[in-house]
Amino acid sequence: MPFTPQARNNRLIVKKRKDSYQEEFKLAEPACCTECGAVYIQGRWTWKEASEGCQQVLCPSCRRCSDRYPAGWIQITGNFFRRHAEEILSLVRNVETKEKTERPLERIMEISDRPSSVEITTTGVHVARRIGEALQRAYKGEFRFNYADGEPHIRIQWYRDA
Repeated sequence: MPFTPQARNNRLIVKKRKDSYQEEFKLAEPACCTECGAVYIQGRWTWKEASEGCQQVLCPSCRRCSDRYPAGWIQITGNFFRRHAEEILSLVRNVETKEKTERPLERIMEISDRPSSVEITTTGVHVARRIGEALQRAYKGEFRFNYADGEPHIRIQWYRDA
């Protein structure tokens, strides 16, 4: 299809998701998180060593944790989980450790044990999705995820009965 000015007008305009925990402006570098020790250098949060004269701030992940406002929810249910809870939670923690080394803002906030399930909250959508995908790869079962419209949140459900 050749390019015409009319074809350009037919595009849908998709609004960018707004996340109040992401900085809208660049921080003065270097900046260090007072809670976790992550360092903001070259526009990214890393685990590099902090230098002297580092601006003391709270990183977006630590702000989410202190506000108790997660970006990801993972619900793990089923009889299979109850029989293999220790092994499954070990996998969850391993995925988080790997993700956190590459992306300091992607962390598990809390693991809550409920009578019929476990709910895990995360500071980012990427770690939540990767945990759900790892559960699906390792143990099969039913895996569903849902992004909220226009919101930077994700809900993951993983279920296996047998």
